[in-house]
Amino acid sequence: MINMCVCQHRRRNYQPSFRFLRHFKASIFSTDPEKGLVKASNGARTSSSETETPLMPKNVSLRPRSLDDALHKRNRDITILGRHGKLKEAKKVFDEMPHRDDVSYNSMITVCLKNKDLLGAEAVFMEMPQRNIVAESAMIDGYTKVGLLDEARRVFDSMTQRNAFSWTSLVSGYFSCGRIEEALHLFDQMPGRNVVSWTIVVLGFARNGLVDHARKFFDLMPEKNVIAWTAMVKAYLDNGCFSEAYKLFLEMPERNVRSWNIMISGCLRANRVSEAIGLFESMPDKNHVSWTAMVSGLAQNKMIDIARKYFDLMPYKDMAAWTAMIAACVDEELMEEAREFFDLMPEKNVGCWNTIIDGYARNGDVGEALRLFVLMLRSCFRPNETTMTSIVTSCDGMVELMQAHAMVIRLGFEHNTWLTNALITLYSKSGDLCSARFVFDLLNSKDVVSWTAMIVAYSNHGHGHHALQVFARMLISGIKPDEVTFVGLLSACSHVGLVNQGRRLFDSMKGTYNLNPKAVHYSCLVDILGRAGLMDEAMDVVSTTPPSERDEAVFVALLGACRVHGDVAIANSIGEMLLELEPSSSGGYVLLANTYAAEGQWDEFAQVRKRMKERKVKKIPGYSQIQIKGKNHVFVVGERSHSQIEEIYRVLQQNLRPLMREMDSTPENLLLVD
Repeated sequence: MINMCVCQHRRRNYQPSFRFLRHFKASIFSTDPEKGLVKASNGARTSSSETETPLMPKNVSLRPRSLDDALHKRNRDITILGRHGKLKEAKKVFDEMPHRDDVSYNSMITVCLKNKDLLGAEAVFMEMPQRNIVAESAMIDGYTKVGLLDEARRVFDSMTQRNAFSWTSLVSGYFSCGRIEEALHLFDQMPGRNVVSWTIVVLGFARNGLVDHARKFFDLMPEKNVIAWTAMVKAYLDNGCFSEAYKLFLEMPERNVRSWNIMISGCLRANRVSEAIGLFESMPDKNHVSWTAMVSGLAQNKMIDIARKYFDLMPYKDMAAWTAMIAACVDEELMEEAREFFDLMPEKNVGCWNTIIDGYARNGDVGEALRLFVLMLRSCFRPNETTMTSIVTSCDGMVELMQAHAMVIRLGFEHNTWLTNALITLYSKSGDLCSARFVFDLLNSKDVVSWTAMIVAYSNHGHGHHALQVFARMLISGIKPDEVTFVGLLSACSHVGLVNQGRRLFDSMKGTYNLNPKAVHYSCLVDILGRAGLMDEAMDVVSTTPPSERDEAVFVALLGACRVHGDVAIANSIGEMLLELEPSSSGGYVLLANTYAAEGQWDEFAQVRKRMKERKVKKIPGYSQIQIKGKNHVFVVGERSHSQIEEIYRVLQQNLRPLMREMDSTPENLLLVD
């Protein structure tokens, strides 16, 4: 209490009274009320010809202090609102400001850019009465981050003065867009390069895969700090140069936690687990990133037991570590362990829900995946596109698919391209071509996968002409086809016998679209020609197929045509080539034997059967599947394990046996079964 009184007393002693200030001003200055200028008098009279001096400098505000305080408060409010992502509220404060200064404009531009509103930042920048280096540098950085380098360069060239940030932002932008020569030219013009500028160049070369150039500039750096050393180590690791990275790391005069974390993560990505463990154990200071990197890396290397050991030792287990353990167990199909980790999590996010749901879906337990999805909704977590993709692709029946589609619409994802592509494919596989087309037509942004999915859907349902019409619309929209597109197109031509169209499409792959045909394309072309009876031309295609693309499918396509058209001569040569290529596959044996059976060559038929037995080749039994009231019923050839098998056979004998007796039982209808 005493100290407070003393301080107050001292403050009163050092503050002059208002009367003293007024007397002091009157004795030193005289004011010209007409011009608002102050003249130096020094207590003496001055002539009017003497120099007139302004009362205050131009950059000093004459507003009352309360206005300055209000302005400062609004500027601070803009920054705070922007920091919390409240862009709309920050704009409202800015728009309602009666007075603005440079800080107001700079703050609003920065807030817009941080919230990814480049157009808003640009509007504020254009509105500025007088631009400054802070706003200009911020706009350069904003433009370069979205690849608008010409706009960034225009602002840069218009600047009356520049700082290191404006230079390095533009250099980094050029490197990010692969414009290396322009980046180097600008770097050479920099008046004052610092360690940050040099590090930007090193990272720029590394990101473009020019690690040797990165090392050259690293060696030329006049000074290197721990950031520069770490950048070079990361450059080596990102470009697969593990030995060089490890050697450079050991040479570092100083290391920080980030350096250690980057090197440990690099070891684990390169499957150098022993080095990673050694570095981790010798690391002086570890943070949660270090522990998470170790756990995630070990889990990704399928070392779940060791990962679990480090996971248990973690002083703080963050969400990434929990999710990494769940994902590792899912990849190894250890769903019980994955569920244990999931249930033990103290808190969850959408990412871990997606991981466990996708795990059950991928491992065939669709029911549990759907149950967890419902539990996710009840736990007030909003599914995202990844969640819905897992749910949609796991649906194995029309009812589930329609329910999943309804949920996609309810959550507002009906225009998501990836999800819609999955829906098109699944509706097509379920036999509902109309729904597939309906979903396709509603999609606003179609990519090559969307068009291809619709082409394949029509092809699989035998609507070849419709598939070609969709392809024509695809080309009009400006989308280039890929290899999968041509698989659908060639299959469509095969199904409806469009031989000339199939030839033209096959030739256009390389001639028009610069795509190298694969084995599947050659087999489709062979199938087109074989179905049309053009056996010699089909044989020419097989003989001219590159050896790297001559697989079982190409020979099987021609063998199938031989069986249809009874061309035993070609079947003999092709069959032998196929059996040499795939001696353990039953497909070639079956086709060759059935070709002989169709022509009544039973000795050759018996020889093929004998070779199958000698080589212990088993034909995979066929099966059929039907879904009734949400339950799948599978029937395998030669098995009678179904619970209602007796009743099923009784119905077959009563209703279908008379029809089966009427069927032609000539050798053309014989099938090879075990």
